[in-house]
Amino acid sequence: MRRRRRPRNIPTTPVVLDIEKLSHEGRGIAHHEGKVVFVEGALPGETVTALFTSRRDSFDEAKLSGIEKASSERVEPACKYAGICGGCSLLHFDARSQMVFKQEMLLEKLRHAVPGAAFDVIPPLEGPVLGYRRKARLAVRYVHKKEQVLVGFREKHSTFITHMNSCAVLDSRLSSLLPALSALIGSLQSFRHIPQVEVAGGDPDSQGPTCALVFRHLLPLPDTDTEKLLAFGNDHEAAIYLQPGGMDTVHRICPETGEDRLYYRFPEHDLTMAFHPTDFTQVNGDINRRMIMQALSLLDPVANDRVLDLFCGLGNFTLPLARLASHVTGIEGAQEMVERGQENARCNGLDNTAFHCADLTKSMQGAAWMASGFTKVLLDPPRSGAWEILPDIIALRPSRIVYVSCNPATLARDAEYLAGNGYALAQAGAMDMFPQTAHVEAMALFVDSRQGTGRKS
Repeated sequence: MRRRRRPRNIPTTPVVLDIEKLSHEGRGIAHHEGKVVFVEGALPGETVTALFTSRRDSFDEAKLSGIEKASSERVEPACKYAGICGGCSLLHFDARSQMVFKQEMLLEKLRHAVPGAAFDVIPPLEGPVLGYRRKARLAVRYVHKKEQVLVGFREKHSTFITHMNSCAVLDSRLSSLLPALSALIGSLQSFRHIPQVEVAGGDPDSQGPTCALVFRHLLPLPDTDTEKLLAFGNDHEAAIYLQPGGMDTVHRICPETGEDRLYYRFPEHDLTMAFHPTDFTQVNGDINRRMIMQALSLLDPVANDRVLDLFCGLGNFTLPLARLASHVTGIEGAQEMVERGQENARCNGLDNTAFHCADLTKSMQGAAWMASGFTKVLLDPPRSGAWEILPDIIALRPSRIVYVSCNPATLARDAEYLAGNGYALAQAGAMDMFPQTAHVEAMALFVDSRQGTGRKS
């Protein structure tokens, strides 16, 4: 019989700690009585008082209770909900210093994984640090004590919802809707049965609604509620969607006519990208455009290149690449995204692309499209990385591989494998897709060591 772990006694008296550095999750690291202590909200170089929140065999966790000596990199948070809301973790950290921290963390992992690699460091991609977020999933709950419906992100380490009327990192069009959404849902007969609203925004200069709201509801809505949602959409020029069940039940009710899409543009490539509000798209439009330009520069597609774009989504990289290469093949695991990629290629007049659905957690060997042969590869995998298909990529022997990553740990793991199979890490750098959080996006270039270094001269 498995024995239950007894809860450790947690001291109630604050302790004084000297913060040495930041963990990869953005928490301050200190030592107390021979153990590592992770302190949320603390910065390197600070002396703080902190209260223990948990104690384990190898480390303790604590929360900030006071600052005895502040870091020069500490700033006043730009959001009044910073101490409560769990949506952001680094609002107290100077934005430029955040980016330095993220870049150093990426480089540390890569240098450990590929020791001795003489790669060029790409300057960090930076953009707006507030008002950048165009997609979010907001929780909804009626709180009896407040006699109010709350709409927002959950509190730190809690299932409670932050009582918020604005959000500093949300696109201003979406942030400004928070009080109105609270009032709207509170006026519905079904106010207890709407647990979530997903919000999405396209480019603000698009035709038709430029933002969309997807209301998850657990019971059928009465006609009076539907009428209020329709009126809200018309008043705020927002597309309104209902989701009574799984993702396949999402449907638009407002506007009643017109394309069921939002849009973002790449003017440098004369491209307009259409997406459904529930599609995966990059949340930071400014960084996304810069990321595309950087990826094209690193991959350097030319007129006779055949490019393979793995984890291609709706064609975010595929279509810009197709403006420069002979042919681009996009591979994605979800059929609806494959269809979206085909739609975007067709609407942009591109006939040198092909999209296929495949499970990229398994080997690509035997797939008909693999027989085409590819000269260059771009991949943008999920957090788990691309471990399962790396042998297949190497077998293609492309001259260049551009790896876009949302997890430096799996990028470093995959970089070690590529380096061990004849691909030199040539360039790498971080991208600030999620300012005010510890989340790190990165891009790396690998080149066939038999064909050159790929480094800047």
